[in-house]
Amino acid sequence: MPQLDLSASAVDLTRAICDIPSVSDDETVLADAIADALADLPHLEVHRDGDTIVARTMLGRSQRVVIAGHIDTVPINGNVPTRDVEVDGEPHLWGRGTVDMKAGVAVQLKLAAELVAPRVDITWMWYDHEEVEAAKNGLGRLAQARPDLFEADFAILGEPSNGQVEGGCNGTLRAVVRTHGVRAHSARAWIGENAIHAAAPILARLAEYRPRDVEVEGLEYREGLNAVRISGGVAGNVIPDACEVEVNYRFAPSKDADQAVAHVRTVFEGFEVEITDLSPGARPGLDAPLAQEFVSAVGAVPQPKYGWTDVARFSALGVPAVNYGPGDPHLAHHDEERVPLAQIEAVERGLRAWLT
Repeated sequence: MPQLDLSASAVDLTRAICDIPSVSDDETVLADAIADALADLPHLEVHRDGDTIVARTMLGRSQRVVIAGHIDTVPINGNVPTRDVEVDGEPHLWGRGTVDMKAGVAVQLKLAAELVAPRVDITWMWYDHEEVEAAKNGLGRLAQARPDLFEADFAILGEPSNGQVEGGCNGTLRAVVRTHGVRAHSARAWIGENAIHAAAPILARLAEYRPRDVEVEGLEYREGLNAVRISGGVAGNVIPDACEVEVNYRFAPSKDADQAVAHVRTVFEGFEVEITDLSPGARPGLDAPLAQEFVSAVGAVPQPKYGWTDVARFSALGVPAVNYGPGDPHLAHHDEERVPLAQIEAVERGLRAWLT
């Protein structure tokens, strides 16, 4: 089993964690390494649920903070093992997971090992299956099994934010919009009804759609509605009788789940619409006293989080949460994923200073 040295620098820990492949559904080797590295730390109470690891201090402090990060990545595409690269004269670590979000995980592991007496009690969480459908998410599974572990005054997700604080997050919805037709030989197309042709109005509505920018508690969130997949057809000489257009709706946290569903059904009125995945967003939560202290301590100007993150799970439980981690979110899932070494170190300094 790979071994993690938590006395190493956060940069070296990032390198070690990224070099342990942990694509969604294959996180066990990394989860085992994390659990083994934490096992002998007397100041932490460690729990495990599948490939989700929780470690918490029990110092009796008046406030508790959850600091969490997912350990899975999207599929590898020739970008493991990691390597050191220079971009515009600045040293970076290149490879799958460096941005999303193993640099954040490395910072959290190092601080979990070293902060024996923080000023607040801390619950550290490293969880599986964030990069796939919500039903598999390790944090969601843990919230069902052990809601007591989520009791906190504030939460921080180590998602990539360029070392800035990103409040809340957009919600995300996926739906399949279907058309139906009648099969026929393509030489006698007039006998059938072409389901792919019938999908043209769906694509036209998407092309004409103008997303909104929505201000929520002082932060401006950008919405989006896009086709992400289209499928249909039987053979090269058959008129297709079915077509599916999968769409992804990113909606501001001012909308709840029902409102998001209603909006998508309105846009595609007249078509069969099946909602296949739905995760509400999270309001910024920056009015919480601990959130304000944190933002001030790390010297950040809060920004909105356009992508969905698990801050939404904490928000749903009444725990204000923000995103704060190294890495440019634009490079998440990118084949040229890379993180500035200085950003890893800066996030470690920021969290350490605030927690001590």
